Amino acid sequence: MRLPRSLQGRLVLTIALSVGLVWIISALITNAIIRENINKVFDSALEETAQRILPLAVQELFEAEDDGTAQLISTLREHDEFLTYVVRDRSGRILLQSHDSENYDFPPFEKTGFMTTEKYILYYDAALGGDYTITIAEPLDHRDEAARETLLALGLPLILLLPITIGAIWILLHFMLAPLRGFRDELSARDGRDLTQVTIHKLPTEILPVAEAVNALLERLQSTLMAERSFAANAAHELRTPVAAALAQTQRLQSEATDKNTVERANNIESALKRLNRMSEKLMQMARAEGASLRVDTPHDLTRILQMVVQDLAYADKSNQIELTLPEGPALSRIDPDAFAIAARNLIENALRHGRSEAPVNVSLDSDGTLMVVNACPVIPPEDLKKLTQRFVRQERNTDGSGLGLSIVQVIADSAGNQLEILSPAPGRADGFAAIFHPCG
Repeated sequence: MRLPRSLQGRLVLTIALSVGLVWIISALITNAIIRENINKVFDSALEETAQRILPLAVQELFEAEDDGTAQLISTLREHDEFLTYVVRDRSGRILLQSHDSENYDFPPFEKTGFMTTEKYILYYDAALGGDYTITIAEPLDHRDEAARETLLALGLPLILLLPITIGAIWILLHFMLAPLRGFRDELSARDGRDLTQVTIHKLPTEILPVAEAVNALLERLQSTLMAERSFAANAAHELRTPVAAALAQTQRLQSEATDKNTVERANNIESALKRLNRMSEKLMQMARAEGASLRVDTPHDLTRILQMVVQDLAYADKSNQIELTLPEGPALSRIDPDAFAIAARNLIENALRHGRSEAPVNVSLDSDGTLMVVNACPVIPPEDLKKLTQRFVRQERNTDGSGLGLSIVQVIADSAGNQLEILSPAPGRADGFAAIFHPCG
């Protein structure tokens, strides 16, 4: 039998089986003791009955005329006769018998005492030097029935009370293990952005060291992650100035160089520095998204933010490739405005970079705050689609993207309680890619 996986289930099952086993053993021992006492009482009753009936029977026989037939003792009313007897003379002739004795086989008298046959237990006694003997028979079924009724009386409470006992134990353990369930639920509700201490003051002393170790581990993890985020943000920030300076010097070199090879190398350096600059910017965005909760108390309109992001990207790309669709009214949300702007910018940049250059990028915002960005591209296989939100993963290796855009949006969605859904093909199309940023409110 496989034990339940929960501690409460195991305790209930173990205690119930232990109680049931102890009760059964106790009932069997008690039944054995009671059976022995029942035998003693019934044996005493047989002996006492014989010693009372035999003198009366002898006196009755002396006073009665012996006509050679056995006298049958009649009854006052019909009843079950558990003790049946016969009185014989020395020759074994039956002189007196109870009303139900004809249905019994009484072995002849040999000596005073008890004898057990296959179906009966018999007691023999004699009077007047053996001239008269009495045999009293009791069916063994009578004693077995008494023992069974005793055992049933002991076992019936077990059958009735065991379910009640199990239910009571289950309820008791349910309340006693409530702090453990609370500790489990609080831990299961945590994610990588919530590493605060877990409440442990209500836990029992047996589990308290484990909870304290978990809190210590959470504290160390939080310190490590904060140090890593701080380092990434500081490093990306510090890189911006030297990269900008190097980029300026490279662009000056481009304008001053006359040699074709020098100009080509300067162009390559400029491209590399721009990629490094974009990478540092993405790292800063990632650190910003992972740093804190991205929810605000007051709802704000997302349409204005999205309009500014689209205008900025359209001006930077010097194209009208973005087709923006906005709701008639405001789209209110509690997501941090900067976080939404970062998410929208990354989704649109990803669509511009990986979509077909001749096809527009459709950006739409619903009144509930749902942002959808669709671009034209070949269908992405499902196994590759699942990997796109991982860091530094790109669908096309020959693009100049950092592989962090969708990862940043995923982190923002998780931190703000939103949901990022990516689909290929896009809804209502045979091809394309769609990124849908669902709000939580």
